[in-house]
Amino acid sequence: MKSPIDSLESLKGLKVTVMGLGLNGGGLASVSFLARHGAEVTATDMRDEKVLAPTLEALKGLPVRYVLGRHEMGDFEDADLVIKNPAVKPDSPYLKAAPAVETDISLFLRLTKAPILAVTGSKGKSTASTALHHCLVSAGRKALLGGNITVSPLSFFAQTGPDTPVVLELSSWQLADMKGLGVLRPRVALLTSMMPDHMNRYSSMEEYMADKRLIYADQDASSWTVANADDGWNRSFASESRASIGWYSDEASAVARAGGGEASPRAWLESATRRGLYAQTQGGQVEEILPSSLLVPGRHQRKNLLGAALALRLFGLEAEEIARGMASFRGVEHRLEFFAEKEGVRWYNDSAATIPQAVAAALESFEEPMVLITGGTDKNLDFSPVASSYALARDIILLGGSGTDKLIPLLQAQGKAYQGPFADFGEALAAARKAAGPGDVVLLSPGCTSFGMFLHEFDRGLKFKEGVRAMLGL
Repeated sequence: MKSPIDSLESLKGLKVTVMGLGLNGGGLASVSFLARHGAEVTATDMRDEKVLAPTLEALKGLPVRYVLGRHEMGDFEDADLVIKNPAVKPDSPYLKAAPAVETDISLFLRLTKAPILAVTGSKGKSTASTALHHCLVSAGRKALLGGNITVSPLSFFAQTGPDTPVVLELSSWQLADMKGLGVLRPRVALLTSMMPDHMNRYSSMEEYMADKRLIYADQDASSWTVANADDGWNRSFASESRASIGWYSDEASAVARAGGGEASPRAWLESATRRGLYAQTQGGQVEEILPSSLLVPGRHQRKNLLGAALALRLFGLEAEEIARGMASFRGVEHRLEFFAEKEGVRWYNDSAATIPQAVAAALESFEEPMVLITGGTDKNLDFSPVASSYALARDIILLGGSGTDKLIPLLQAQGKAYQGPFADFGEALAAARKAAGPGDVVLLSPGCTSFGMFLHEFDRGLKFKEGVRAMLGL
């Protein structure tokens, strides 16, 4: 399907249907951008006016036709272009009826002249993306951040230009929507760790990874693919990317084992201090790009920041600028986010931990006794590979859901006690407060999706913080 978009002017008078208005900003930004540039916009969503009220309020005054609580086939058949939400499966009969389909990301990439730093992975991509942006800004560069981090790049399109780098966090779904479009050609593509996720949407890891591969599909030798030498999927990706390869690892020797030549740029963690070091060639000058002292907890977070530091070095920042920026990076909301302390107890929000492996990594990030709030809705994931990690928590508070139902027998097999499952979030928070004492950490790290009890993982994290602050009187 040939896109009718080749310039801002081509939007004028174009009949565009935005499928999936949503609450996370992508639909809102698409509708606003298109309407302000002269397109005839229809916005359609299966949810009704009550649920979508915040988005509708933000769009008040724009010339938009709304079809809510349903989809109408004519809105797709008669459109010149359909902009889809990433959550909509591409085999939707409505999309099949459309003459051309894009997303807010692909539309942005068609129109912008900004250099792109793109990040994907199963976990760690939000931390890495935010760290990239933070370091660029702290080094005095004008830079922008968008994508899966819930900021549509269309919302800041007018601020972009050839000298304004844009960092895009991209999910597998967002990447899948760009297959064959030829619009994603990042100057640097950063790959974080790959592990099972979204198995309720994908039939296998191979199918899931096929979408991840699209981040470098249209790169060439003038660009960089930055790969984790300790991750098997990353090594596979690096072997087929046409871009130049930069490697990062827990240790310097891993690059050679991964197949990187002596001239491959690489970054590694020094065993004694956990500093991140960088060398352009084997035997070349070694630079510090990641300091030993960081504000974010966890070894897995240090590894994510190392990959981001290497990506920045290959993009052109100096080692000193990168190390200084990383030292002041405070982390990302909903990802091991420290947000409250009272009665000697520290509270952490890790709501973005939506797979069991992320819970294991979070639990391994602390030395203090932990009260873990976990569980929720299943997305066809296997808890057994990391079930033993749950024993790192002194106390476990379970939230109700189908994922929790799969976790409970594994806890029982270990003889690990738990409270719940709780269907009421407030009761779960009260139980956690009662279980915690001075010097303890209370950690929300669900390892499951949020659906059923919350709108999405960010809603879960916000309600957690609001509930804790209200309970503690903060």
